[in-house]
Amino acid sequence: MGDARTAYPSLTFLGAAGTVTGSRFLVEDHGVRVLVDAGLFQGVRELRRRNWEPFAVPAGSIAAVVLSHAHLDHCGYLPCLTREGFAGPVYCTEGTARLAEIVLRDSARLQEEDARYAAERGTSKHSPPRPLYDEADAEQAIRQFRPVSFGSSAEVAPGFHATLRPAGHILGAATVELGVASRTVLFSGDLGRSQHPLLRAPAAPPVSDVTVVESTYGDRAHAPVRGSLAEPVRHTLARGGVVLIPAFAVDRTEVVLMELRRLTLAGEIPHVPVYVDSPMALAALSVYREAIRVGSPELRDDATLEPDVFDPGDLREARTVDESIALNDPGRPCIVVSASGMATGGRVVHHLASLLPDPRNTVILAGYQAVGTRARDLAEGARQLKIHGRYVSVRADIVDCPEFSVHADAGELVAWLASAPEPPTTTYVVHGEPESAQALAARIADELDRAAVCPRPGERVLVR
Repeated sequence: MGDARTAYPSLTFLGAAGTVTGSRFLVEDHGVRVLVDAGLFQGVRELRRRNWEPFAVPAGSIAAVVLSHAHLDHCGYLPCLTREGFAGPVYCTEGTARLAEIVLRDSARLQEEDARYAAERGTSKHSPPRPLYDEADAEQAIRQFRPVSFGSSAEVAPGFHATLRPAGHILGAATVELGVASRTVLFSGDLGRSQHPLLRAPAAPPVSDVTVVESTYGDRAHAPVRGSLAEPVRHTLARGGVVLIPAFAVDRTEVVLMELRRLTLAGEIPHVPVYVDSPMALAALSVYREAIRVGSPELRDDATLEPDVFDPGDLREARTVDESIALNDPGRPCIVVSASGMATGGRVVHHLASLLPDPRNTVILAGYQAVGTRARDLAEGARQLKIHGRYVSVRADIVDCPEFSVHADAGELVAWLASAPEPPTTTYVVHGEPESAQALAARIADELDRAAVCPRPGERVLVR
């Protein structure tokens, strides 16, 4: 008998195993390597340090990368790979290509700015501080993008074929069906919600031998979004405060703006200026507006698409540094939507430093917050927050609204898996904190009677 290790393709979990971020899955067959997603680890320092470690295999040995979508924890490691010698194509949808360009450029710029800031303040252990990658690395990665259409099969490497289907998470997000050696591995990427206000629900999964499914909300159900912002916004504005909403630049900002518009038009919150203070969010907003203008097939048929569905009535764009600095003390009741969504960097960190000490203000956390991030600390009741080397008192109200996540909840994940024409041999549960992943695996086993495994970081399995 031949060696079983060479008779079947292998799958190695290089990221997003035992944690939510760092999506990296390596599929190998007869010396050909394809990487599905190349994301950054985010959250606690121990995870972020993994971004600096040498990659598990030589970057130049990877034939191709296939991206599920444009969020940083799925595409943000690409510039590291290209700098280290990866020269192959990066396959993704057109929407992902457009948004990932924005995300990677912004990530590189922020990392360079953070390195400069650390050098000025002397807050880094390294001398001199250096970014993980720079703008030149990001531009090289972008040049390697090869957009493909939803539903079409593309040969991404010798013997490997990929088909991308809508995942309903953000614009361009896809599930990845990777076929190799008469075997099929299905990657859910990040699955969207069945009731996303703008995007269609995820496409049903095809037949696969192995399914790799996310579990960000694998242990809970989402509460309804409608109305959850109304009371804290009304209360804050009535006492003369500022509502600060840290929001992911891609999709979360759009969803928040749509809800603020609905509440304003319904008279449930006052008509006040709403600032979007994130260059990346404003660039992503343009991509979403263009998708609406051309009638993208990713959009729901029943979505309400007014002339500007993202304008609550007095939308203002803070583009320059001076405009952003002014929002540290706006001087009037208003709403500020700013990135990053987990308050790990970007302009929102400066706003938190200025606005958290004032009890008139409110910070609304719109969605999932990873362990080790400032937003997670706020959600768990922190009374001080370390920002730029000093501690800031938290006197503002903190409102946690996880229902704004555009991840499927546990019930939606199980329903999506159950809709496959045939069950896979094995379902691997990833992209979740241990409790969440284990809870989803248990539900899959109990309710669907399928083998469900939470893989270990770095674990290698055969696709059989």
